[in-house]
Amino acid sequence: MSDVIDQDGFRANVGIVLTDGAGQLFLGRRAGGKGWQFPQGGVRRGESPEESLYRELHEEIGLTADDVQMVGQTTRWLRYRLPKRYVRRDKLPLCIGQKQRWFLLKLARPDTGFRFDTTGEPEFDRWRWVDYWQPVREVIYFKRPVYVRALQELAPLAHPGGGVPPYPDWWGTRLRAGGRSTPDAPARAAVPT
Repeated sequence: MSDVIDQDGFRANVGIVLTDGAGQLFLGRRAGGKGWQFPQGGVRRGESPEESLYRELHEEIGLTADDVQMVGQTTRWLRYRLPKRYVRRDKLPLCIGQKQRWFLLKLARPDTGFRFDTTGEPEFDRWRWVDYWQPVREVIYFKRPVYVRALQELAPLAHPGGGVPPYPDWWGTRLRAGGRSTPDAPARAAVPT
């Protein structure tokens, strides 16, 4: 099966925001120390986003549907463009970026173990729990705007009693995102329906 790339050149992808249920999020270090990010992966031809979600969850961190509880998802696809140097021009159809459906999952049991050896080429080699907004600071620069949008939209679901968690002190430092800056003050989160 092959990846799904739409007519505009965006590869369909799922992103996984995994919470421990106490406000912390899973953040994985890409194999070889190539930065930190959430689990994510492409939607294959013939798969629904939900099927891709559970396949990627197992491939990247060794969990199954029984290990997690689905809390919610973004209401629409969130897109980001790849910097020109990352676009593989020798591969067709041309992929200029990703459109992602983000899912918020909660661990079903606090003692759940993670595995990175379910595929021949592991995505991650380390992981840690982090505060809610920390992934925005650590992900590669061109993914920051989509992380902001996904986390803002999912925040009321991740923190049902408290709404959006407080923004950290570093938030106003105008994180760089592909030559553009993210807003000093994030927009209010929308509650998905």
